[in-house]
Amino acid sequence: MKIFGSTQRLLLKNVLESCRFNLISRRTVVKLQCTTDIRPLDKLITNKYLSLPQPSDKLLATYIWIDGTGEQLRAKTQTISEEPRKIEDLSWWTFDGSSTEQAKGANSDIYLKPVAIFKDPFMLGAENKLVLCETYDSDKKPTKTNLRAECEKSMKSAADQKPAFGFEQEYTLLDRDGWPFGWPKNAFPAAQGPYYCGVGACQSYGRDLVEAHYRACLYAGLDIFGSNAEVMPSQWEYQIGPTRGVAASDQLWISRFILHRIAEEYGIQISFDPKPIETGDWNGAGCHANFSTEAMGKPGGLELIKEAVEKLSHRHEVHMKHYDPCGGSDNKRRLTGKHETASYEEFSSDIASRAVSVRIPRQVAEKQYGYLEDRRPSANCDPYAVSNILVKTICLNETTEEHSN
Repeated sequence: MKIFGSTQRLLLKNVLESCRFNLISRRTVVKLQCTTDIRPLDKLITNKYLSLPQPSDKLLATYIWIDGTGEQLRAKTQTISEEPRKIEDLSWWTFDGSSTEQAKGANSDIYLKPVAIFKDPFMLGAENKLVLCETYDSDKKPTKTNLRAECEKSMKSAADQKPAFGFEQEYTLLDRDGWPFGWPKNAFPAAQGPYYCGVGACQSYGRDLVEAHYRACLYAGLDIFGSNAEVMPSQWEYQIGPTRGVAASDQLWISRFILHRIAEEYGIQISFDPKPIETGDWNGAGCHANFSTEAMGKPGGLELIKEAVEKLSHRHEVHMKHYDPCGGSDNKRRLTGKHETASYEEFSSDIASRAVSVRIPRQVAEKQYGYLEDRRPSANCDPYAVSNILVKTICLNETTEEHSN
């Protein structure tokens, strides 16, 4: 950590206060700030009650959905009488949409339609479930932020090609005051360099939370592939997939929910802001999308991958509107052509380069089959929007400039 004189400290403080105001005031809803610290509850007391036997005929189902921001998750729990073996065993439910930016108070009930079931890693001791849901309005039409419904239609249309996705989810750990976890207050840590895949007390910030999340995802039944520390200190990444169809996006959303819940217990915020720190030489956060079809994954598939890249090159502007929840404006802060990114304005591709829009990994070029990596999606993207437009462009040969999301 650098030591500054009094004048430099004052100037730095002013810069940081401006930076912090910008951090908190942006649209990205996970940028919340607590004006006072929240006293942690005593886990010993909590565990005394959570260790009570749960009746065999009463299970907990936590219904989870995306709210009106398109970024934030909400959840509530109900008691059910028996373990659901398939999604049809779970009933639709409702919630107050006027409190989630999804309805007006005069007609506030929004429907929750269960679409995927996972084991609950929080309420242990019984077969409790996490239930991912779509949201529907009073006419039972998908709400504005229910992008899953259309995504599922596209996946069914391209089912014969067996599209598969892997998501590389980057995120940043924040204290409750909105400043990165582990960073000195009113100052910056040492420059980027030692943190990527780093090991050590001064290189790794928050590993306990990361490893807890990894194990919880495995328990829930997710296809979590790996995890690593990222280039910016207090920034991490994990990978979901490869998983076919809409299930890949389902799993990414549930993994985000699990991450938020575990961070909550540590008193840490999770930020998916694509550029959490703009002052200084710091990397942003993306959610790179790895894409393949069954044919791309077989010998000779490289030619199909190159054809897919060519299709993507003609719809760059359309894709950028789908790759963050603000229609592209969030990603403009991240895709500057620096910090391992390509320019927001132009499409580019290459083998093994991390400064392009779409990368063909070196091992794919050597084997002549595999997958492509679209590096453009932001960390706060909706994976349903990302996977939907990828399938429309590559598998369904859509070429129009219009987009329906």
